[in-house]
Amino acid sequence: MSSQPSRKPSATGIPGILKGLATTARTMARPTHTAEYPDAPPHLPPRSRGVIALLEENCTSCMLCARECPDWCIYIDSHKETLPATAPGGRERQRNVLDRFAIDFSLCMYCGICVEVCPFDALFWSPEFEYAELDIRDLLHEKGRLGQWMATVPPPPALDDRSAEPAEVAAANKPARVPRRGAAGRPTTARPEKDESE
Repeated sequence: MSSQPSRKPSATGIPGILKGLATTARTMARPTHTAEYPDAPPHLPPRSRGVIALLEENCTSCMLCARECPDWCIYIDSHKETLPATAPGGRERQRNVLDRFAIDFSLCMYCGICVEVCPFDALFWSPEFEYAELDIRDLLHEKGRLGQWMATVPPPPALDDRSAEPAEVAAANKPARVPRRGAAGRPTTARPEKDESE
């Protein structure tokens, strides 16, 4: 037999249980702050990252977004198209035509490098996040579906009142340069005068 004295059940645990029940009763009477997502839409910040949208007419198929993507989830196919000369004696021009632009959102980690690196503002963040699919193959969004997300892209935030005017706006507001006319009626260019000491 054991030489240790047997302990009698004590009432020390009962106040702890009563405190826990009192806390539960208090919180049951308070209104909840949890938003039930499918029934109540969440309140997201206006520039939150949800899905990447494509403005197809701005894309020049430069492939910068596909090269910089750490997950290699952007697929671009294009071909070159020859444009005829616009003026007589001019030369033909070539331009890239976008055949396929796809983003595999099952691979994408939403880092935003593609949006930041695009020099022609063809990719934008949309706050839409409800595009879950039952089949993982449906998360490969082609350019048609990526273009549909452009309707949900919010406008950029307004500039600060004291900020400098953007360079694009300043250039557009600048009056057109009027060429100077020479004696023969042809435009002349201003040449720097030579220094007499040379």
